[in-house]
Amino acid sequence: MTNDELQASLLATDPTLIAQPGGEWLNLYVESTKWHALAMSIRHVEPLLFDYLFCLTCIDWKTQLCMVYHLSSTRWRHQLVIKSTLDRTRPEINTVSTIWKTADFHEREVAELFGVHFRGHPDLRNLILPDNWTGFPLRKDYEDPVNMIKL
Repeated sequence: MTNDELQASLLATDPTLIAQPGGEWLNLYVESTKWHALAMSIRHVEPLLFDYLFCLTCIDWKTQLCMVYHLSSTRWRHQLVIKSTLDRTRPEINTVSTIWKTADFHEREVAELFGVHFRGHPDLRNLILPDNWTGFPLRKDYEDPVNMIKL
């Protein structure tokens, strides 16, 4: 399936999706409140079958946070990037760890380092930092008292 065909199929699923032009893979923006329903749909519905989430991360744009999900269909060999912007003061989005198991550790890492709360995640404890750590080290407003780095 070409990116244009993929885009048409996804827009038929949810016409509120916004396509970002350019790039090798199709990039779409979805509202954070609609992400979980879209994820369920693209995971299980033909001809999409995005059965593999191979990357999940967050970007801090200073004014907002942006979740980025990289998906692939192992059956049809097409890829997709889904992005969703989050409110910086209260970043929340539903977990997709029940849809793609690979999201489990990725979401834990993003929660720990960016402060995103994944509603419904079964285990959001820290992976890297001590439990008593204060702040979110990958946010641009994080002040490191040891290294004094400011972005």
